[in-house]
Amino acid sequence: MHMSTMLTLDFTQFPKLRTMRLLLREMVPDDAPALLTLRNDERVMRMIARPRATSMQEAEQLIATIAADRAANKGITWAITLHGSDTLIGTIGFYRIEPEHHGAEVGYLLNPDHWGKGIMGEALDALVEHGFTTLKFHRIEAHTDPGNVPSNALLSRHGFRQEAHFREDLFWEGRFLDTLVWARLVGDGAV
Repeated sequence: MHMSTMLTLDFTQFPKLRTMRLLLREMVPDDAPALLTLRNDERVMRMIARPRATSMQEAEQLIATIAADRAANKGITWAITLHGSDTLIGTIGFYRIEPEHHGAEVGYLLNPDHWGKGIMGEALDALVEHGFTTLKFHRIEAHTDPGNVPSNALLSRHGFRQEAHFREDLFWEGRFLDTLVWARLVGDGAV
């Protein structure tokens, strides 16, 4: 299929996504305490080469940055909540959106209290569906640490294929880390 045009993205209306158990909604300043808990949890951040949030101010700044990225059409991040509760239990979003290449990278975090329940799989399926049908992405990537067994298994179960293993391409906290690159194309059937 020949496409010469760049994708046109417009995130002015925030899309709420609903699944059987989840509501994915816009992050708001009131989410700062739950986000701080998430971004300061050693179990969550252990496999993610990003600074841990250590103060409410940092969590509030992160929410502001996410809003600014959305305003610039550079990225969009959802708060993951369970039906019947407005508390943020995780985040999932598209980062490094490349309209000229019709693609984006997906990233996600989940509170350990909710690990192992299939919640992230449900959120990931909703996001992939939204990415391909509404946003018209052709390719969605995910970058993980080879040691992040649960995340790698999740991507594999949900139709992503491992395409690359970059050796020591990240320098983080005094160490060189490897990166796995996973991808799913619009034509790849669901698993």
